[in-house]
Amino acid sequence: MTEDVAYTPPKVWTWNKESGGRFANINRPIAGPTHDKDLPVGNHPLQLYSLATPNGVKVTVMLEELLALGHAGAEYDAWLIRINEGDQFGSGFVAANPNSKIPALVDHSGPTPIRVFESGAILVHLAEKFGEFLPTEPAARAECLSWLFWQMGSAPYLGGGFGHFYAYAPTKIEYAIDRFAMEVKRQLDVLDRRLGESEYLGGADYTIADMAVWPWYGGMAKGLMYEGGEFLSVQDYKNLNRWTDQIAERPAVKRGRMVNRVMGEPSSQLHERHDAGDFDTRTQDKLAPAT
Repeated sequence: MTEDVAYTPPKVWTWNKESGGRFANINRPIAGPTHDKDLPVGNHPLQLYSLATPNGVKVTVMLEELLALGHAGAEYDAWLIRINEGDQFGSGFVAANPNSKIPALVDHSGPTPIRVFESGAILVHLAEKFGEFLPTEPAARAECLSWLFWQMGSAPYLGGGFGHFYAYAPTKIEYAIDRFAMEVKRQLDVLDRRLGESEYLGGADYTIADMAVWPWYGGMAKGLMYEGGEFLSVQDYKNLNRWTDQIAERPAVKRGRMVNRVMGEPSSQLHERHDAGDFDTRTQDKLAPAT
């Protein structure tokens, strides 16, 4: 690996050059909108603005699971936010999420629309709204929420840490890669040990904790993220792989992974979802190529 040159930080940091790497064009040290653009609003009570990154998949899986249980009020419109093109900096999106990150949900089911941002908050909002996938018994609820927030705190080490320095950074820095590889392997071991004693993360039942962790660490367990599977020996985590495969077979999970997806086989991409029938009629293999 190529070592970075010695660097002495200045007394005061200033933004005077691009950071480099894959996402340099959307990185900036200030918040707020860069342009005026209203968000579209469809016909359903729940309006989701997202992209099928791991954080986005959490929410579309939850919505599809709720619909599979017969909750008609969970019908939703999913609008595509292309983060590489800066859609998240439009004025409408910033109003829905001042942090300019996907996903963002606007719940129009009451007299006043409610915005919910941060994927974990969206999962809790939906779980409490519909009374599903979040236990009410105190000990079980605490276990579920503990694993949910474990994911919220841990995933930045996987994505922003390991993923960035291993796959996206313009320079391969041995120290940074080693630091985050060590932490990700520790996290994989945490999950593997837990799943060796419990069918799901929260216990015997499938919950929002599994929905939150699966898109990140299930993808890593199968070597699908950052082309880092061999590097991290992900096949060694047998319990994690068992759990990953089990969740991947759920029909609602298969549908949720397709929503707002812009990569992979065209048949797996449903850029926008406005009706359950869209899975059969509006995937990219059935539409004219996007311009």
